[in-house]
Amino acid sequence: MRIGVLKGNGIGPEISAATIRVIEATGIQPEWDFIPIADEAVRLYGHPLASQVIRRLKDVTLCIKAPLLAEKLHGRISCTQSDGSVVTYPSINNAIRRELNLFVNPRRVRGYAGISGRHEKMDLVIMREITEDTYIGWEQSLEEGQAAEAIKRVTRSASWKVSQYAFEYARKHGRKKVSCLHKANVLHETDGLFLRTFQEVAQIYGDIVADDMMIDAACYSVVRDPSRFDVVVTVNQYGDIFSDLVAGLAGSLGLAPGANIGDCASTFEAAHGAAPDIEGTGAANPIALILSGAELLVHAGYAREAEAIQDAVTRIIEAGKFLTPDLGGFSTTEQVADAISVEVTAILGRS
Repeated sequence: MRIGVLKGNGIGPEISAATIRVIEATGIQPEWDFIPIADEAVRLYGHPLASQVIRRLKDVTLCIKAPLLAEKLHGRISCTQSDGSVVTYPSINNAIRRELNLFVNPRRVRGYAGISGRHEKMDLVIMREITEDTYIGWEQSLEEGQAAEAIKRVTRSASWKVSQYAFEYARKHGRKKVSCLHKANVLHETDGLFLRTFQEVAQIYGDIVADDMMIDAACYSVVRDPSRFDVVVTVNQYGDIFSDLVAGLAGSLGLAPGANIGDCASTFEAAHGAAPDIEGTGAANPIALILSGAELLVHAGYAREAEAIQDAVTRIIEAGKFLTPDLGGFSTTEQVADAISVEVTAILGRS
């Protein structure tokens, strides 16, 4: 198996090395394809997301993606298409998703005993649509900088695709309910279209409960009682914010894995950012990216090895001996990765 690796910025190289170590502890020995991105790609190709990089990502199909810096107030990136036209994206993360035609960002967030408090039984999956909404970056300044506007774009085709994916996931994984989060009481046309499309898709899946909730009410409800939700599907911006909120209930963004799934290629990344303030300190929590690596293995057909990684992570977290500072511990990135690797080897050795 060949797996691409985007080492990213900030803590990215540290946690990607940790993830590689844990995956190799399963006994799988992939061919690792380290693909240049951001500053490294600029040095090689003169562009942070050069066409050569996109081609390699499409060719490898499965990729571990460490976090990349998305700077405030600037950071737009333009990519030349095969027909010579140029498309501008709001960030390099957005550009990767859309250049690879990735359409859904599943984020499964679980609670852990000893870390998540009263939310230790939490287990929900957020399906975030990632091709449109306000994150398309179609905005402009008006009135000589005294006003600005952004386009919120929602299409029936993208709404259908992500809703169908959510229901198919629920059916495959024995989930009982899919909830649509929206603000259709205010945004009647955009969020309204997303909700109406969700309701159409729901009619196809009569074996699964379908409901909907306003995004603000959902934020309140999930804090009060996460068990109210099972699988959640929502538009791009709400999904981004809601998944970070839920990760906070688990105890840290360092526990929240994720993926970006497409029809031909997929990337697997943590929900958190590059955290340049702790780069090189050894304090980075590698667990979110390690769990993202486990999701990659599931996608590639290695369910047994993926389950071993998840079980090992759970044991290490709940034992409380090897925890990074964000979880109240004093262990380093490498120490956590080593402890998980040892546990993975033991689990697979006993199975």
